[in-house]
Amino acid sequence: MKFSLTWLKDHLETEASVADLAAAMNRIGLEVEGIEDPAERLEGFTVAKVLTADKHPDADKLQVLTVDTGKGDPLQVVCGAPNARAGMMGVLGQPGAVVPSNGMELRKSAIRGVESNGMMCSVRELELGDEHDGIIELPDDAPVGHSFADYHGSSPIFDVAITPNRPDCMGVYGIARDLVAAGMGTLKPIAMPAFTASGACPVEIRTDDPEGCPAFYGRVIKGVTNGASPDWLQQRLQSAGQRPISLLVDLTNYLMLAFGRPAHAYDLSKLTGAVVARRAKDGEQVLALNENTYTLDSSMTVIADDDGVHDIAGIMGGEDSGCSESTTDVLLEIAYFDPDRIGATGRKLGLASDARTRFERGVDPEFLDDGLDLLTGLIVELAGGEASEPVRAGAAPSNAKVVPFDPALTERLGGVSVDPAEQQRILESLDFGLDAASTPWSVTAPLRRHDVEGPADLVEEIVRIYGIDDIESVALPRAEGVAVPTASPEQKLERRVRRAAAACGLNEAITWSFVSQAEADAVGGGRWILDNPISEDMKVMRPSLLPGLLSAVRRNADRGATSLRLFEIGRRYLADGEHPSLAFVLAGERSERSWQKGKAEAFDAFDAKAVCLSLLEAAGAPVDKLMVMGVDDGASTIYHPGQSATLRLGPKNQIASFGTVHPSLLKAFDVDMPVVVGGIHLDAIPAKKNAGFARTHYAPPVLQSVLRDFAFLISDDVPAGDLLRVIKGADKANIVAARIFDDFRGQGVPEGKKSLAVEVTLQPGEKSYKDDDLKAISDKVVAAAGKLGAELRG
Repeated sequence: MKFSLTWLKDHLETEASVADLAAAMNRIGLEVEGIEDPAERLEGFTVAKVLTADKHPDADKLQVLTVDTGKGDPLQVVCGAPNARAGMMGVLGQPGAVVPSNGMELRKSAIRGVESNGMMCSVRELELGDEHDGIIELPDDAPVGHSFADYHGSSPIFDVAITPNRPDCMGVYGIARDLVAAGMGTLKPIAMPAFTASGACPVEIRTDDPEGCPAFYGRVIKGVTNGASPDWLQQRLQSAGQRPISLLVDLTNYLMLAFGRPAHAYDLSKLTGAVVARRAKDGEQVLALNENTYTLDSSMTVIADDDGVHDIAGIMGGEDSGCSESTTDVLLEIAYFDPDRIGATGRKLGLASDARTRFERGVDPEFLDDGLDLLTGLIVELAGGEASEPVRAGAAPSNAKVVPFDPALTERLGGVSVDPAEQQRILESLDFGLDAASTPWSVTAPLRRHDVEGPADLVEEIVRIYGIDDIESVALPRAEGVAVPTASPEQKLERRVRRAAAACGLNEAITWSFVSQAEADAVGGGRWILDNPISEDMKVMRPSLLPGLLSAVRRNADRGATSLRLFEIGRRYLADGEHPSLAFVLAGERSERSWQKGKAEAFDAFDAKAVCLSLLEAAGAPVDKLMVMGVDDGASTIYHPGQSATLRLGPKNQIASFGTVHPSLLKAFDVDMPVVVGGIHLDAIPAKKNAGFARTHYAPPVLQSVLRDFAFLISDDVPAGDLLRVIKGADKANIVAARIFDDFRGQGVPEGKKSLAVEVTLQPGEKSYKDDDLKAISDKVVAAAGKLGAELRG
């Protein structure tokens, strides 16, 4: 939420500096995310007077001006604005100044052969509005030579983050009230413009949905003149990041931003019959002010007349009944809507607005009458017209919450001793009603403070105003001796694989545990569906870590990344519960193009397999016992057929999978580069049988190892990994390693067969091998391979 210092001082009488006000807001829980000073952007721009205006000798649409800056001789400036003329007051940007709208630094230059010493500026160029047809025209009494920033009254702008539990601070007045409680000044009373209401409201106003809209207030103002807003109003809206539209629209936005009270103005000529708050009909549609059409259902509250819907209640008005420059009669609406209904409607429609933000958090139900009168008075004062009597349909919640409170609780819960008199002052300055005649006190919370539920909330209010910095830091007690390890085996496992993944060159990613329904369906469908999601994009608890990682790949690729190595450790949410997992993606180029290798090389499934094995080894899995098998049918939408596999301990215990991502899945996530992935089920890795803490000492072999090569003819549908596994198991006492170093298919190899060359590493123990020993081991290797149908190649 943004607002200017000038706007804040409309409600707060204070001499505090910008820095002191920002520090106070941070201290009481209103986080100041930034402070912008528009005067810095206007440095180098001065008030100047045009002395003469002559036609440019070589351009029909340019003029050569002489401009008085009040500092020495007049300057010559070339200008193309149609309203530039002798005698007018304007704004001159001199050489060295930077134009706010485009960042261009002004310099002395020649334009069509005529020297120009700067630029006469328009409203848009200084980002003070949208007008750009001519240069700024200032009043005749504007001080020549003065800084335009000082003359314009540019005010610092605060950018404050309001937590969801503080809707009472979603307006400048609410922030001023909090600062008063913090001792930063006094609160000014709300200036209510005087007006006279005459005659009954000519429009029937009612609420037919008391659950969704308990209170619907309104009145008609006839004979208004809609047009541009006055400067003071435009400046305040612009400081909040709002674009001024027209007086009637700007005043409703002003009420919302100043007092946290959304309101709406309808063009009365575009309404037919009674105006009613009701439930929408299934399939009913409305064209909203954002020019999008929304299809409604019966769970949503709308404002409608006899012809149809004109407003998605509490979220956004309709285009068909909005005010325009020709509007002369308006119907004002100020209502109280059920926060839960507003939130559910906004999420279902995927529609966000400033009004929704306030209504779903809870607006002040006591500000209906005052808000209506304030808005009416401002319209009558600035746009003219005659106001009718108000209509009040229904009633807003009025039962204030009364909390019993013991002031001693502040020290017990807050850790700081605050004098009861000071506690009373703080609560009363925040508009809490207080009966301190006996203990516990009887504290009545303002209706706007929806966040106050019990005594602990009152302690929070007292402590944040008194000063969280005043709470003494106290170290937690620690028992003597060596601390007992607190990390669980699961946490230790995650630490090991996280470090191993980083050692493999992967970068850790942390993505949301929530995904959209479409993303969940793309990886097999989700089982945990949220009834009250933050948004439709975060509706399903992820059944896989891939949606988040593929989305990260897309975002990085869109920003020019050509090689991505990402991993994430997190939970998958399946029908039988949550499962700790690790997933990684290798996308794009494994090695960039070079003069040595030629074109770039892409990752393949074997790269993913190598990473899986490295991570499983770090996790303590028995890598040498793993079986390489095909993927299940459920993964057919994730992996490319023929380019994927699983790693298992037995046919049923799958602990990892890897492969190339299916093209349809890449298309679903808008990824246009090759991607290989791998996933490890951390909860499927068997725990080590030896639970002791001590490691066995390292004893390197005394004798040198021996290498023996074998070449086998084997059916080409037998995985090479199966052959390695049986060879390693042929003589575990002597065979310490085996690897494939050649795979040949062609001349000399029968059809349907392949020739696999295996290097076997033998490690003697207490004595060196003799020829008979080596032959015996070789016979065991050949016999073991024969069980798979392999024959020793001659």
